[in-house]
Amino acid sequence: MTTTHDLTVRFLGVRGSIATPGPDKQSGGNTACLEVVAGDTRIILDAGTGLRTLGDERMKHGPRHSTILLSHLHWDHVAGLQFFTPVYVPGHRVEIASGPNGVMSHEAAIRQLFRAPFFPVEFDDLGGQVTTRELRPNERFTIGDITITMMKLNHPDPVYGYRLEHGGQSIVYATDTEHFACVDPTLKRLAAGADILIYDAQYTPDEYPTKVGWGHSTWEAGAELARAAGVPQLVLFHHDPNRTDAQLAAMEHAARQALPGTVAAREGLVLTARDAERAAAA
Repeated sequence: MTTTHDLTVRFLGVRGSIATPGPDKQSGGNTACLEVVAGDTRIILDAGTGLRTLGDERMKHGPRHSTILLSHLHWDHVAGLQFFTPVYVPGHRVEIASGPNGVMSHEAAIRQLFRAPFFPVEFDDLGGQVTTRELRPNERFTIGDITITMMKLNHPDPVYGYRLEHGGQSIVYATDTEHFACVDPTLKRLAAGADILIYDAQYTPDEYPTKVGWGHSTWEAGAELARAAGVPQLVLFHHDPNRTDAQLAAMEHAARQALPGTVAAREGLVLTARDAERAAAA
């Protein structure tokens, strides 16, 4: 794997709610999973079905430490954990971290994912060294070369957004969050001056009135937040499972009219924070 001194993000799963492969979903059918890289540090954001491919990739490079930061524990954000090969292989270390879920300890929740009758392999039988870590809301901590700030977002069940920083560059991951009548002050603070904002845009502005309270947002609210926070690069994320490639392109086009440079996340997309800085300065 190539070492980079820039802060970059790669999208391995961009869909929300449920994986939806199909000929009209070439933009990606896997659920939420991203990899953020800086120097020799690689952090995984969410463990949706896109995590499986990343696990297979990591197996080609020998034992390593994988850190997975979960926004929350809904199925579309954890469905890839049981299929992340490193958790089964001795020599690999995997840490799975998130904030309080309001129901049980974080470790107990992860253990539930590896338990009959839902899955045939028990947590204690995993071959890799798998650990859990419960983070505190508003916590700031460092993993390798990346500094992370975590804040609680607006969702029916507890959800956490992350700001990842390295070398004066920053990327903010804010999915499964619902906007307010005004710009969300918590997210504005988390995203202030960031280079890239990855934001939940599951619904169009026309769809949203029938989805109020579901914990998701729109490209329009994302553009307003990016402008208010001074973020040059907005990335639309957590696409509705019914959203076709043509519809996603139309959404991207509409968003660009409000905020030039906005892109819709697609599987395989790689963005560098420094490129966003240059675009803003141009």
